[in-house]
Amino acid sequence: MAADSTPETSDTDVPVLAVNDLRVSAEDSEILRGVTFEIAQGEVHALMGPNGAGKSTLANVLLGHPGYRVTGGAIRLNGEDITAWPTEVRGKAGLFLAFQYPEALSGVSVTQFLRQAMSARRGIDLSVLEVRFAMTEWMERLGMDPAFGERYLNEGFSGGERKRNEILQMALLEPDMAVLDETDSGLDVDALGVVGRGVTTVRELHPAMAVLVVTHYQRILRDLVPDRVHLMIDGRIVESGGAELAAKIESDGYDSWRG
Repeated sequence: MAADSTPETSDTDVPVLAVNDLRVSAEDSEILRGVTFEIAQGEVHALMGPNGAGKSTLANVLLGHPGYRVTGGAIRLNGEDITAWPTEVRGKAGLFLAFQYPEALSGVSVTQFLRQAMSARRGIDLSVLEVRFAMTEWMERLGMDPAFGERYLNEGFSGGERKRNEILQMALLEPDMAVLDETDSGLDVDALGVVGRGVTTVRELHPAMAVLVVTHYQRILRDLVPDRVHLMIDGRIVESGGAELAAKIESDGYDSWRG
């Protein structure tokens, strides 16, 4: 009898993130209307679109925001259906969201916050010393003042400091899938460059990490070049392509895709 020649499926054949015909509503209004895409290991994808297109809704739904209701479709992380998983379980499994407007936590230092988050992600109780050692290494790579770790989380932080803090969290949590929800929002050109270079530095040390960048503009994509660009209009992905699609959107605007 001939040997079975069917190739085995390796872990690298399974997309890190697979969104299939995802439909989402909030307050009886449908926002996402059948969104489908996949992101493979090590890839950077950009999600672009005008205000109200559903981009941030998608980012929040990926992390299990309770304010939205999934009415159809599925979300899979490394082949596991996580559509019904709570937020904290998704985070432990390797999904990370950098918020558009990170919240401040008075009385909780950056070090304390990261100790809890890293311990939950790794499933062990890390000591403060272990966390500080890891933080010091990454702060040096990202050009951050070590005193930053003793400040209360995001309290009194500038926009650029809040975004850089999100990059530090991403570096230390080592997610399989990082979602950056309009992380370029409100940043000047210099701060934008710092964020783009910071994400690139993290990816150099964690090359298997996949990234989804949610943005209105092409600016951040100059430092963080995407493998794939998706255009969302009215809750649907209406076109996907390479990095050239971002340039076309920047030059032509969204009107040619509306309707």
